Amino acid sequence: MNRLPEAFLERMRGILGEEYPAFVQSYEQPRKNGLRVNTLKIDPERFEKIAPFRLSRIPWTEEGFFVDPEDAVSRHPYYDAGLYYLQEPSAMTPAAVLDVRPGMKVLDLCAAPGGKATALGAKLKGEGLLIANDISASRCRALLRNIELAGITNAYVTNEVPSRLAERFPETFDRVLLDAPCSGEGMFRKEEAVIRAWTPEKNAQCAQIQKDLIIAAASMLRPGGQMVYSTCTFSELENEEVIRHLLENVPEMHLCRIPYREGFACGRGEMSACVRLWPHKIAGEGHFIALLEKEDRAVCSVGYSIGYKGGTDTFRDVSSDKEEEGFTPGRSGTGKKKRTEKARKKRRAEISSGGSAPGSGMSREERMILEKFLSETGIALPLESLEVRSGQVYRSAVSAEEVGGIRFLRNGIYLGELKKNRFEPSQSLALSDLCAGADVPRISLAPEDPRLAGYLRGEPLLLEPEETGISSGWILVCADRYPLGWGKAADGQIKNKYPAGWRKSS
Repeated sequence: MNRLPEAFLERMRGILGEEYPAFVQSYEQPRKNGLRVNTLKIDPERFEKIAPFRLSRIPWTEEGFFVDPEDAVSRHPYYDAGLYYLQEPSAMTPAAVLDVRPGMKVLDLCAAPGGKATALGAKLKGEGLLIANDISASRCRALLRNIELAGITNAYVTNEVPSRLAERFPETFDRVLLDAPCSGEGMFRKEEAVIRAWTPEKNAQCAQIQKDLIIAAASMLRPGGQMVYSTCTFSELENEEVIRHLLENVPEMHLCRIPYREGFACGRGEMSACVRLWPHKIAGEGHFIALLEKEDRAVCSVGYSIGYKGGTDTFRDVSSDKEEEGFTPGRSGTGKKKRTEKARKKRRAEISSGGSAPGSGMSREERMILEKFLSETGIALPLESLEVRSGQVYRSAVSAEEVGGIRFLRNGIYLGELKKNRFEPSQSLALSDLCAGADVPRISLAPEDPRLAGYLRGEPLLLEPEETGISSGWILVCADRYPLGWGKAADGQIKNKYPAGWRKSS
């Protein structure tokens, strides 16, 4: 590891006093790796029994486990089935602290790449609404993929500056999580590039952004709601001072004491109700967490702007953009599917003649194709709950009236694409509970079966003689009983339909 900045070390001496030698020595120890079980698909007790890894419980979250760095947890089919998310152990704390329950409206303001958003989505259990936002378009793509992998169907993934969201959603959310962009001092051991980028001035620069963000976040919290503010840095400027700024400027907000768990240390000075996780006291990189509640009374006003470099005041609704399933971070965005004027006229005629379900945008032909697919797969979805845009079929998590004008990547779940005489289901549908709870035709293989590794590379899956009785048509390929994706069975094999952008290289 690169030498730690001297200005950083000098500040830590003043903060930690006699604990400082233990703090510095912790940077010589190997990092701890962790995974968080996705309770939408499996409970931690069951996972502990079936996982072929060396696991030990993380004391500050019920779903978290330490994992041995020699175990290839990212290469196991359970990972590709969305049974767990790989996450730094102390970073699991903010979502664990926030009391999210099914049916709530929840906002994760700086959500990418999705570790905390997927934890919040699991707590909602498919009920209520999760808005997961990030200002970076490329990071939003990674966020969307992780939400799809987790099987979350009630998320609205947005790509907006926070001030725009604050204008659209005043006092809207029951719970808000703000894991703020920071100087990343808790990432020094994990990423040496963060050490090289650190300067004493960066703390103050980050703190100004964080102060704007926390005021915006508080304005979107409903009276009586709760908010968590967190960072992965040790600077008081970016932690306790940001909380002080909020309390001084938004008197309706009150600091709450977080129940003690093993490894928790108090915040500094009068902010002792906050929690600090220090790398010399826990098996993790470190974190700061504050839990706040808004008094159940007057609406707080919004009068600020967010000064992000690279931000934009130009907003567009991208809900009708055709999205490429299985994209990877950094790939090009979406493009609208063009229709000929003849096709538009035909579609208008079908709809005007009563050929579509109310509000669905479906033609008679599209309705028949979808009904056939749902009947063959046993997926229970009322057609009236679906929407078709340029051949893409969605089930929305929130109505357009509630979120109009907000730039987004996904509203709810993308179910698949209508093509001539057929419907091709999506990867997000395969991984959702819509399939898990249905009698969808499937083939379930042991995780160590080499055919699964081949399937994840995009290879066809050859059936054994005793498996050739599998019916033709769409079929879920599963590791144990946990879906990985789609295939199409015919002539003693399963044609691979795993998305190209998700396939393993080896």
